[in-house]
Formats: sequence, C-alpha cells, structure tokens
Amino acid sequence: MSKWQIKVPGSTANLGPGFDSIGLGLSLYLTLDVTLQGKWEFVHIGEHVPADTTVETHLIYKIAQQVAAQYHAKLKPCKVEMTSELPLARGLGSSAAAIVAGIELANLLGDLNLTTQDKLDISSQIEGHPDNATASVLGGLTISSMNEQGQVDTLHIPEVDAAFVVFIPDVELKTADSRDVLPQDFSRGYAVRASANANMLAASLIAKDYVRIGHYMEQDLFHEPYRAQLIPNYAEIRLAAKQAGAYGTALSGAGPTLISIIPTAIQESFLKAMNAQFPGHRIVLTHADAIGSRVVAYEQKY
Repeated sequence: MSKWQIKVPGSTANLGPGFDSIGLGLSLYLTLDVTLQGKWEFVHIGEHVPADTTVETHLIYKIAQQVAAQYHAKLKPCKVEMTSELPLARGLGSSAAAIVAGIELANLLGDLNLTTQDKLDISSQIEGHPDNATASVLGGLTISSMNEQGQVDTLHIPEVDAAFVVFIPDVELKTADSRDVLPQDFSRGYAVRASANANMLAASLIAKDYVRIGHYMEQDLFHEPYRAQLIPNYAEIRLAAKQAGAYGTALSGAGPTLISIIPTAIQESFLKAMNAQFPGHRIVLTHADAIGSRVVAYEQKY
C-alpha cells in the first residue's frame, strides 16, 4: 500500500516592520500521513487541529482540488491523518501551512510536477501575501515581494544562528480582526520612517547582525502600535524579554503570539525566566526550520 508523509513548517511573519513580506519557517510542524484508498477521508489526531473532518469543507482538501483543477488533473482518493504543533489563530502560520500542505498533496496525488517557484506563487496567491507561505515552502528566512500578477520574488536565507521563543496566550485572534484596527493611510513622512525601519531590518537579517535585528524588530510603525491593544501582556513581555537577554521581541504575524529572538547560549535560562514571569502563556522554544515543506514516501506491507 502506498504511503507518504507531508511535513510543513509553521512560520512567523513580519518580525516587526517587515509587514507582509518577511517570514521565518519554524521547527513546529503540520504533518499529514497520506495513504491511498478508495475514498477520501480525513482523520485529525491530537490538539491544534479543527474538530470538523468533513471532506468537502476541509481546507486542505479544498486547496488540493483547487490546485488540481488549475492543472486539469484528477486526484487519487486517500486517507489523510493530520497532526499539528501549530495552534490555530495564534499567529504561527497555521493557515499558510495548511495551504502549502494542500498544494503538496495535489502535487503528489495528481502528478503535477510543480516547481518550487510554482509552490511559492500558488501558496502566496491563495494566502494573499508571501510572508508565511514562502517560509513554509522554503524554511529559513524569506524576504519576498509579490507583483500584481501573483508572481513572487524571494530572497532565501536558509540558516539563522539564533533561537526563538514564542509566547502563546490562551486566546485566538483572527487575522481579519487584527487587520481591522490598522489605518488605511499613512502620511508621507510616517511612511518614510516606517519603510526605513523595514529596510534596516531586512539589511540586518541579511548581514546576520543580531543586535540590529533585535533593535529594528522593535521599531515597527506599520502595525504593532495599532495591534498592541489586542495583545495580552504585550508591553510586559517585550520589557521582560529584553531584560532577560533577548535581542528583540515582536508580534508573530498578526498576533496574539509574541516572538523573541535570543542568543542560543541563553535559551535555557531565558525559558525558565519567562515561564516564571508569564504563567498564563504557553512559552515554547523553537528554531528556524532549514528545509521547508517536504514529502517522504514509504511502502508499508500488510
């Protein structure tokens, strides 16, 4: 019986002022175990997965069929067993990971032979912006733009010599709700300052200047000043993380999760200190995923 495993990293996006353009694949994963059979079936295992397993409304199934239709392909039916380390609606790229998983599923079952660029373009078009999507496809750090035709240009930095700690509150925050608090327009002077901070963040990431990375992560003017009111313990976590040795702290995506970038040498002491100060959050140590989405095939005999 033919079986495969599809593994897609979650992601953080923005890293402060890199709004809708900077993403980082994290070592937290959405995993699909796929087995060919006579009909479609979804089985959800563990936490961080939706309760509804109805095939026709399942996001991954819908994405897979959408992509197959785009290439005039028919998908072989299968059983999909799904597990996830990505809490829903917390700013850790759960929806982008599901989109990328759906594309990988279509590519596998429909023999589409998609290129990496195809996956970047399709996932970013569906997601609406390229930050989380490119990070889930490629892993590592991605700095991306998408033109009006939906074509994505990505600068990829596979390795990041730092650790990351995410502060996950016990509340959901839908991206749409988080976007509702953002202003529609900025003055020219304000936009220049905001763009300069984003440029310095991107340059610091490429140069791997972690002190500057941390500084510019905390200099966002595009979204964090407006979203901060929606985030539990936003100011307190940023201050405590800095005092404990973090380079910097920013919203993960649209929130409500916060993410700190820290030297790897202090990760144990940092985690201990943050757990003691913020018992109401689930605090997780993670690292940059260096591979991106992957498909592993294996045969199982019965």
